Amino acid sequence: MEIKIKKLHPSAKIPSFALPGDAGMDLYSTENYLIKPNEKVGVKTGIAMELPTGFVGLVWDKSGIAINKGVKTLGGVIDSGYRGEIVVGLVNLGNQDFLIEKGQKVAQILIQKIEQPEIVLVDSLTDTTRGTGGFGSTGKN
Repeated sequence: MEIKIKKLHPSAKIPSFALPGDAGMDLYSTENYLIKPNEKVGVKTGIAMELPTGFVGLVWDKSGIAINKGVKTLGGVIDSGYRGEIVVGLVNLGNQDFLIEKGQKVAQILIQKIEQPEIVLVDSLTDTTRGTGGFGSTGKN
């Protein structure tokens, strides 16, 4: 597979895999941001990409930032038809300001194959053991 990347900003870094076998490519900030607790920002990456039809880019947390600082991604579905700048939504769920510096890794993007199923409207669904049991219905363990 080939993914075409266009730099929209001179200092933009091309997404990259940190290690062989990694699932996600790192995305980098083109600007400095100070995210206060409970604040949301859209972090510019300075890149656009062309994903093949039948694939999607899913933007996920960098686990170190999420676990150590409480900074999480918001949304993050990059459709194959989108050609605009990749902007990473972040929210600071921690209790301290979080500084993002230009060139810093802010998220990762996973490229995955997708299906577009035919939607069929029905009057009923097949029965299962779980049925309509939702949140916590399978117990604590």
